[in-house]
Amino acid sequence: MDTIQEYQELRKQIEYHSNRYYNMDAPEITDYEYDMLMQRLKKMEAEHPEWMDAQSPTQKVGGTAKREAGVLVRHNVPMLSLQDVFTKEDVEAFVQDMQQRLIDPEFVVEYKIDGLSMSLRYDNGSLVLAETRGDGVNFGEDVTENARMIADVRTTLSDAPEYLEIRGEVYMKNDAFAHVNETQELLGKKPFANPRNCAAGTLRQLDSQVVRQRQLSMFIFNLQQVTGRSFETHTEAYEYMKSQKIPVIEDYRVCHNAEEVWDAICAIGENRGNLDYDIDGAVVKINRYADREILGATSKVPRWAIAYKYPPEEKETRLLDIELSVGRTGRITPTAIFEPIRLCGTTVSRATLHNQDFIDELDIAIGDTLVVYKSGEIIPKVKCVLHDKRPGGATTYRIPDVCPVCGARTYREENTADIKCSSANCPAQLERHIINFVGRDAMDIKGFGTVYIEELVRGEYLNDIADVYALADQRERLIEQGIIGKEKNTDKLLEMIEKSKQNDAYRLLTGFGISGIGKAAAKSLLNHFGTIEAVANASVEELTQVEDIGEISAQAIHQYFRDPASQTIVERLKQYGVNMARQQQEGGDERFRGKTFVITGTLPSMGRKEAAELIELHGGKVSGSVSKKTDYLVAGDNAGSKLDKANALQIPVLSEEELLGLIRES
Repeated sequence: MDTIQEYQELRKQIEYHSNRYYNMDAPEITDYEYDMLMQRLKKMEAEHPEWMDAQSPTQKVGGTAKREAGVLVRHNVPMLSLQDVFTKEDVEAFVQDMQQRLIDPEFVVEYKIDGLSMSLRYDNGSLVLAETRGDGVNFGEDVTENARMIADVRTTLSDAPEYLEIRGEVYMKNDAFAHVNETQELLGKKPFANPRNCAAGTLRQLDSQVVRQRQLSMFIFNLQQVTGRSFETHTEAYEYMKSQKIPVIEDYRVCHNAEEVWDAICAIGENRGNLDYDIDGAVVKINRYADREILGATSKVPRWAIAYKYPPEEKETRLLDIELSVGRTGRITPTAIFEPIRLCGTTVSRATLHNQDFIDELDIAIGDTLVVYKSGEIIPKVKCVLHDKRPGGATTYRIPDVCPVCGARTYREENTADIKCSSANCPAQLERHIINFVGRDAMDIKGFGTVYIEELVRGEYLNDIADVYALADQRERLIEQGIIGKEKNTDKLLEMIEKSKQNDAYRLLTGFGISGIGKAAAKSLLNHFGTIEAVANASVEELTQVEDIGEISAQAIHQYFRDPASQTIVERLKQYGVNMARQQQEGGDERFRGKTFVITGTLPSMGRKEAAELIELHGGKVSGSVSKKTDYLVAGDNAGSKLDKANALQIPVLSEEELLGLIRES
């Protein structure tokens, strides 16, 4: 017997996961697990209707309308959710109910795309507004400028009614999703969990160019409202949209009875593994709009449609091997190689094992019998291990302590489950190393973008960071192949590369990509030792004498400079004429030595970067966040939360003029 306390706890749990899904685009559980929680809540409320109120998750639609990508707009037509069903009997019951209420109803069965809902409004053929679902009933977010960046969104229609509003799903194809996550890794950012989260987060971006770069797609699945033209059926509206080159849901079927509807649902289920995008079910809709008017809607769902959710398909298979791959950030990912099985219409033989923690949690050994599943998703996953079928002598798999690509030692990154290759020269990480090397905090070679780096690595122009300075020898070939562009663009980049040879040596040390050694640590090291050569020759004990260099960082530096590959790179950089010494800047001193500053707000006469360089010129450190270790906050207009925190911690707050006054003091 369920208690009201259990009911209230379940409501809190669902509200938490609903917020993670709809508002944060960061779910922690699968759609199936969420659906099962919601089904349990509905069952409790059916048995105890006195417990339910208007705030129950079963009575709400979608999430909360937010103001990230634009202003809030009121819906002309509510963007309701659909009633979920999970069994053949549920589908048959829906069809029979419709046949009792309506005269010879037609049903349309189509894919349920896993993405973010969006409506488009057209006045006389021109797109005037794109809005997200928001709270589903009253308000959504205006994302018109971002919608214009989606290739599938038609901005003008050639044969248009006076007013047209259509609703669809913004989604991301699997190839586009993989490319976005590769880019996230290269830039040192957190990858997205799945295409749906990525599509939702992208559509709410403030920068429309990010939307264009991420290549979102869209299918239309409903006519919301029309003036100046009439359609009798859903499929007739689809045919009109196709004539206007508006992408609609693919491969929809018109059915007339429960058997045809179920066959169509099964066909979609069998084909979902062949699609280049994710679906999370099949939708069954009444075709005639007049029938929809008769049926109407509840406060949450239309009565004329249901969404069938496929159960997770799972099968047993034997683990043959665990394959290790090294990503461009050095992270080592274990992948299960198992005897091929058929899941959701496709043959699968591989699934990620994520990391050592995941392997330990499931206690996975080579030779084990695994249970592999797909929960309405394209990617197969390992659910569990059947330990009673484990062969004798098998032991839990351990990721080796050496990199499978270069043989360098591996280490576990602090506060994560990631095991990484320690070598800054590992070939698997080449693109990331070069991006870091030419970046703003390191050699600061302007115009040397990620696209160029990818092409130059692919063309084997770049095999390590020293090869950046060998590009000048390849000028004619680069121009001929057009990798950087024509003669003007190529010469411009080569000029910036040549200019970077005169950089302060702390930039070079930062560019080596040694674990834990960023710009601030590199400056401290060069201030102490003076030259790259002196840093390279220092012992671990000598390195730890430098401010902010602990034992772990000292070991990483020491190991880097004793690696023969690193020694070769440093020697080549010397031969190319790259500066190896700390440059003494005019007017510099150590008056702020040991002091940490944070800069916030808009300063009257200089940018934050300029202010930071001025502080560093006089021996100080600049941090991005306020803490008890902060000595001064330099605050301009619109200082925000950092000023509040500094005041709470009683940290001295300086204006730009007061900072300059400290510098002027003798």
